[in-house]
Amino acid sequence: MVQIDSVHLPPKIQLLIMSAIHNFNAGPSILPKSVFEEASKAILNFNNTGLSILEIGHRTSIFQQVMDEARALVKELMQLDDDHEVLFLHGGASTQFMQVPMNLLDDKETAAFTDTGVWSTKAIKEAKLFGKAEVVCSSKDSNYTYIPKDFAVPNDAKYLHLTTNNTIYGSQWQKIPKTSNSMVADMSSDIFSRVLDFNSFDLIYAGAQKNMGPAGVNLVVVNKNVLGKVKRAIPTIMDYRNHIKEGSMLNTPPVFAVYVCMLTLRWLKAQGGVAAIEKLNNEKAALLYKAIDESPLFTGTVNKEDRSKMNVCFVMNDASLEEPFLKFTKERGIVGIKGHRLVGGFRASLYNALPISSVEVLVKLIKEFEKSVA
Repeated sequence: MVQIDSVHLPPKIQLLIMSAIHNFNAGPSILPKSVFEEASKAILNFNNTGLSILEIGHRTSIFQQVMDEARALVKELMQLDDDHEVLFLHGGASTQFMQVPMNLLDDKETAAFTDTGVWSTKAIKEAKLFGKAEVVCSSKDSNYTYIPKDFAVPNDAKYLHLTTNNTIYGSQWQKIPKTSNSMVADMSSDIFSRVLDFNSFDLIYAGAQKNMGPAGVNLVVVNKNVLGKVKRAIPTIMDYRNHIKEGSMLNTPPVFAVYVCMLTLRWLKAQGGVAAIEKLNNEKAALLYKAIDESPLFTGTVNKEDRSKMNVCFVMNDASLEEPFLKFTKERGIVGIKGHRLVGGFRASLYNALPISSVEVLVKLIKEFEKSVA
């Protein structure tokens, strides 16, 4: 088979090759093509400075403008009030599993957790290093195929922690539970995908690499009024207050990752913001779930009322057809639909930047494969 080096092909041909790929990866995942184009220019010459975005000083005014715009766009898109601060920090959600309780939970205090998958389980484990972690509900009994509905949160719990969308299992909190406690949420895989009252959360964190930007940076939105309440000494770099004071520049930020996040946030605003993208996300999810539900070959893995709009998980009724289906779709440009090992089957991630045309192609191939094995 002849190998083609697409780098040396004319730009129009390169775009044709790229357009034939439909990226359903769960993360790092698809980003808008316009963001790639702008970022690639910045690698060679950022804003006509003659410098690459990879080599500019983070203390320079030209990068300060990037950081300022990225933070302002988050506040605008999430409609945040003045009490909520926006931070871009190193690491992903896994760092926040530790940093949140370090800042919010004293050793004799209790935090309440909803256990809806791997990532909430990891958050629970880390919280126990700093205080008490009480699991108020869990769907572990059915391999996390549903979102618990009936549970009570202790009045004295310092906060309730949710993982709003479960990337591995394909479930999502369609309604955020009401509570008088402070709310903390890991929104790594559905941040900016739907309209929520973001001000009702005292702390939100999200790894960028699923729906907002490249790997290497983490978004934190925190109500500054909940900080400074713990008795413990917090290491300088782990204290949110220090990052707020320094405008996310306490230490050298991941410059390129923040820049790409800024471009993605610009793109999202140009699409009409969160409400507009939510409408499109709903259409994409409805289209794919309809094809799965109508198919004699496939079955969804999550209760219908709890299905994720971001990560669609499904299996084949005849497991022997899984590899042939993967091969069939891969040969036709579908990338990243192999399911996580804990669920098996398939997972199609429908993040903001995925065009509905890619979902239409996958639905078409599902139907074609059905005919080929009938």
